[in-house]
Amino acid sequence: MWSATSSLSGDERKVILAASLGTVFEWYDFYLYGALAAIISRQFFAGVNETTGFIFALLAFAAGFAVRPLGAIVFGRLGDLIGRKHTFLATILVMGLSTAAVGFLPTYAQVGVFAPVLLIALRLLQGLALGGEYGGAVVYVAEHAPNDQRGRYTGWIQTTATFGLFLSLLVILACRSLIGDGFDEWGWRVPFLLSFILLGVSLYIRMHLQESPVFQRIKQEGRQSRAPLTEAFGNRRNLKRAFIVLFGSIAGLAAIWYTSQFYALLFLKQTLRVDPQTADLLMAAALLIGTPCFVVFGHLSDRIGRKPVILAGLLLAAVCYLPIFKALTHYANPAIAQAERNSPVLVVADPATCHFLFDPIGTARFDSACDIAKSALALRGIPYGNDVAVAGTPTQVVIGAQVIASFDGAGLKGAELQSRIAVFQQALEAGLEKAAYPAQADPAAVNKPMVLLLLTVLVVLASMTYGPLAAQLAELFPPRIRYTSMSLPYHLGYGWFGGFLAPVAFAMVARNGGLYAGLWYPLLVIGTTLLLGAALLPETNGSDIAANDPDDEPASRPAGASAEVAAVPQPAVALQPALEQS
Repeated sequence: MWSATSSLSGDERKVILAASLGTVFEWYDFYLYGALAAIISRQFFAGVNETTGFIFALLAFAAGFAVRPLGAIVFGRLGDLIGRKHTFLATILVMGLSTAAVGFLPTYAQVGVFAPVLLIALRLLQGLALGGEYGGAVVYVAEHAPNDQRGRYTGWIQTTATFGLFLSLLVILACRSLIGDGFDEWGWRVPFLLSFILLGVSLYIRMHLQESPVFQRIKQEGRQSRAPLTEAFGNRRNLKRAFIVLFGSIAGLAAIWYTSQFYALLFLKQTLRVDPQTADLLMAAALLIGTPCFVVFGHLSDRIGRKPVILAGLLLAAVCYLPIFKALTHYANPAIAQAERNSPVLVVADPATCHFLFDPIGTARFDSACDIAKSALALRGIPYGNDVAVAGTPTQVVIGAQVIASFDGAGLKGAELQSRIAVFQQALEAGLEKAAYPAQADPAAVNKPMVLLLLTVLVVLASMTYGPLAAQLAELFPPRIRYTSMSLPYHLGYGWFGGFLAPVAFAMVARNGGLYAGLWYPLLVIGTTLLLGAALLPETNGSDIAANDPDDEPASRPAGASAEVAAVPQPAVALQPALEQS
């Protein structure tokens, strides 16, 4: 039977470990924020009502994704100009320091509005660093790999995001257990402060890396790019490749990754009201079981091609998501479905007063009676229907035979608005309790084995599409501009299509009222990517990534440089010592 580590030499394992371990730590740093979003909203966005604070917390999480393409441009350019190793060191340093700094930030109660401003500034720095990290790790490992095993090698890099999420959940669980009730108050800082230790380990490992052999060959032959951005995206052929891989592969894969792992965890906690520790443990177990599949599917793509594996994963996700999330509800909190059948909830409102609760720049006020009612129900994880009220009549929430009036918060300021919202939420909570809507999932009713199985299936779906992606990206672009060319479309896809998934999904649920309305966003992205990928995505398996693309020749070449870039013999590349002697 094939083993994930069989036939790898010691030096090859060091290449993979050195590139992967630092990337795991970077993802750990990045996902701490998402895993602690509910606590972050209370600590840093306390100046607004609970629902708006949660929306702002999700948007601040998304802000880190929004700047990832800029990080891809900055660090991708450096990686093609000065090399992979030094760029590695820069990205891990920025990520580690900005994450650890979150642990020292004052809260809203201490310094007011400066708290969220400082938090978002650090999130932007994290996004910049991550924008350069992934491309460097992929390029470094891919340029050490033999042509016929590149999917297998780079599959390890694909595990790093999942392992990073797993590590963040594990550390949070440990801190919750050790600190107890003080975790929500001050203990949440500890996982961020631990980044100092991870930063030290990562820097030590990466200080001992050698440069990629392909980059060394390019440098020796005088073929380094003098203007990576211009050559990468000023060349029509490269630009076309970037668009094809963005919309025919990365966008859908990003939607799958964040739906299967991050949104699924939010769905358990926020919608199904499963105890956070139980939800974290179940997701951590699913990640541990499913993560090896990233390497398995990467290796499978070495045998049958990148495109068939990725397209099959897209198709399965499109077909399976709705049934899987409905099954999660059935096995994690069946009382919600039972209460909905017995006492359906209906929001009766003038549609003109109901808004889409998505504001990426944080300037909108969602304070109409309809917005207040719908956002409270969505935050509480209550499914509801919609009915049209006569213009000018007040918004009402109907729970079975009960009627609860909402209020218009326009013109109300600060404490007065929050006080009115609190009164409304108390009345709403009393009505929901009377109708047997559970405030929390009953621990005895949570079918943990089935929930674990469903979460593991979601992780496997993510691994099926994500596992071959790194090899595909490395094979699409020529070596001189590979770092820049692959980093930008990757982070546009994962930063924007994936990073904004949580707040867009929440806004869709709040607008529509259905528990599964948020899934229509990833399903639309996945379906579009499946069609475009089937029609336009090229097969790259087996490409010699050391060879230069003749259409991407630099405009000028130093005197004496040869006209062709010799392909680096693959065994030499694969066996190139990755670490210098200490």
